[in-house]
Amino acid sequence: MLIDEMNLFLVVLGLVWIVGAILQDLRRREVDNIWNFSLIGVALAYRLAVSVDVGSYWFFVNGLVGFLVFLVLGNLFYHMRMFAGGDAKLLIALGAILPLSFDWIVNFKIFGWFVLLFLFGGSIYVFVWSLVLVVLNFKKFVREFGKQVRANKRIFYLSWLFVLIWFVGSYFVFSEFVLLGLVFLLFPILFVFAKSVEESCMIRAVEPSRLTEGEWLYEDIFVGGKKIKGKWEGVSASELRLIREKYRRKVLIKIGIPFTPGFLIGFLLLIGLDWFGLIGF
Repeated sequence: MLIDEMNLFLVVLGLVWIVGAILQDLRRREVDNIWNFSLIGVALAYRLAVSVDVGSYWFFVNGLVGFLVFLVLGNLFYHMRMFAGGDAKLLIALGAILPLSFDWIVNFKIFGWFVLLFLFGGSIYVFVWSLVLVVLNFKKFVREFGKQVRANKRIFYLSWLFVLIWFVGSYFVFSEFVLLGLVFLLFPILFVFAKSVEESCMIRAVEPSRLTEGEWLYEDIFVGGKKIKGKWEGVSASELRLIREKYRRKVLIKIGIPFTPGFLIGFLLLIGLDWFGLIGF
């Protein structure tokens, strides 16, 4: 069992901080840096206090190593453009929480299961959220979906060709893998679906005064002779200041789906599956 007398506080701490991050994300589409960083400080301070009390510093060292492991993982996800900055920082902060064992083989199993569960749960959550957006913007979505199908015909043709080769090869060589070809058949449909949701449901025009640091510009804009690019890192503080001072039109931005609920789903699944003995740690 992962939850024992020493770990109970860490589990509750992780849940409280994740819920707080979700509330910020849903309200403002961002999570404060101080909120994420404070979780690291509180978790490590608790681990240090317990280590001093029991006369062994491994409880603290485990948290520090977990933080470093997730520091690498969070930066990897960020630079792969899987996570925005706030999501990556929350993942890094949870690294100080998740080493819930003194056995590092067990800890790496915990890390692996958590990443798997929150990505799986988060994907389902994002898909459901996307379906809600489609229902609310159905006519715009249908028009955009047709447009994206026409614009991405090559992807469909290449996918169908690849699936045909896969089916033939699997039938004669590895017949047990033949059904995996359906995954590749679905790829272009899912790609076009995601692109259509983004273009039809997630573009907003906002006044420059309401723009915040880190917002994703939908397209490049020119302000005072300077080109501000719509990049993954979002609008910087200096670019935001320039836009607010000199840009006189509304700014088109991309609104992402808040992913922090995926962390709560993964965390609860990890604890719940362990509690009912469905994961062997």
